[in-house]
Amino acid sequence: MGLESAIKMTGIVKKFPGVVANDHVNLDINFGEVHALLGENGAGKSTLSNILTGLYRPDDGTVEVAGAKVEFNSPRDALNAGIGMVHQHFRLVSTFTVAENVVLGESDSSIFMDQKAVAARVKELSDRYGLAVDPSARIWQLSVGEQQRVEILKVLYRGARVLILDEPTAVLTPIETTELFKTLRAMVAEGRTVIFISHKLDEVMAVSDRVTVLRGGRNVGTVNTRESSTRDLASLMVGRSVEFNRVQRAVPAEARSVVLNVSDISAHDDRGRVALQSISLTVGRGEIVGIAGVAGNGQRELAEVISGMRPMTSGTISVQGENVQSGKARSAIAKGIAHVPEDRLHTGLASSHSVEDNLALKNYRTMSRFRILKRQSIRAQSTDLIERYDIKTPGSHTPVRLLSGGNVQKVLLAREFSALPKVLIAASPTRGLDVGAIEIVRERLVQAADSGVGVLLISEDLDEIMSLADRILVMYEGRIVDEVPADRADRERIGLTMGGIKV
Repeated sequence: MGLESAIKMTGIVKKFPGVVANDHVNLDINFGEVHALLGENGAGKSTLSNILTGLYRPDDGTVEVAGAKVEFNSPRDALNAGIGMVHQHFRLVSTFTVAENVVLGESDSSIFMDQKAVAARVKELSDRYGLAVDPSARIWQLSVGEQQRVEILKVLYRGARVLILDEPTAVLTPIETTELFKTLRAMVAEGRTVIFISHKLDEVMAVSDRVTVLRGGRNVGTVNTRESSTRDLASLMVGRSVEFNRVQRAVPAEARSVVLNVSDISAHDDRGRVALQSISLTVGRGEIVGIAGVAGNGQRELAEVISGMRPMTSGTISVQGENVQSGKARSAIAKGIAHVPEDRLHTGLASSHSVEDNLALKNYRTMSRFRILKRQSIRAQSTDLIERYDIKTPGSHTPVRLLSGGNVQKVLLAREFSALPKVLIAASPTRGLDVGAIEIVRERLVQAADSGVGVLLISEDLDEIMSLADRILVMYEGRIVDEVPADRADRERIGLTMGGIKV
């Protein structure tokens, strides 16, 4: 079945007001292969996937599944045809449990469902695919990474024959990623098809059989993975060469000149369980300290405690010797702490508000008089930041939810950096971005450190940590379990430690 066509999309055109998202795209995917789909944010990957899963209907072109022409009017039609997708922006009900979300929409699901049986099945899938998550936990209590695992479990639960995965390994350790790849290879060996959407080029090289690259809504080409390289693929994606070497710092870090001191802090998660246990760390002036770990081991809570969004149960936090009040975001901001959270659209920004309003969220008090906003001042600030940070937007009045992922992150970085912080907490700052946007965000982080800002970089992307950080700390089950200078870091050791294995 290796050469039999599973999915064939011919001449696909999809237009939105002022934008041609897909411009006569052709895509041919075989049974029994992992086919990677690459492209920058805005290249048309999501639109193409949404057509294939019944969320959009093409303006022109045809779709065939196993040789038969199909027309999907809804995601239900696509599911009935055996096509399932894990979307980049999750489709979960926050007040429901993991198990309830997994069976939501099933034809035989009801308020009288056997919750124990469902939970047992979810647990079985979790163990089988290395996607640890508590079936009884409610979605709002989970980190972004854990929510992504639920989305993967939803598709696996339905037994899709064509599985579309958008950034599926973002929250896995290298060992877990290897195990997932083994699972994918076993699936395709059975004749199933995997469409693998990822910005991690080394993963694409490791798991895929063929790669189709989109740029500007058009096909750039389809290549056999064995005949390509990460540099070749990156160049196809962005139209220029991209460097992947460790970032060279213009200004050396001053690790002894401590700007952030976290001493013996502990805290609970949203369910009242212990999330942080006696965490102590320092960040020096101009230093980038990386926090490596699998999602759900306390990283989100650590970022929220330091930024004043979550109270601590014990310990102290200080910036240049001045204490930050527990659970007081305004105190953290006043002391010079900036925060780029992992959930940029819901926690970091007000997604339905304009770019200019979001850029003014932290300093609007200085641009108001008698509690009336000085709209002209706000607009002037946003115009300046849009230009300085090269934010691609139709205008400052555009809601941020309509921007691409890379530009959403630029809005967030522009707001936080423009406040001239002393400390920057950056949680998964490049998650879900394409290689071009990743390059820009990482440059901004390095520029911040070179200007003297102490940067605490929290990421599940081990490559990102190793390319940017001066020191690497590993978190596991709410504790710091290892520390190593980045220039002496061993990838295998860190990967094992992230998984709770003592080395």
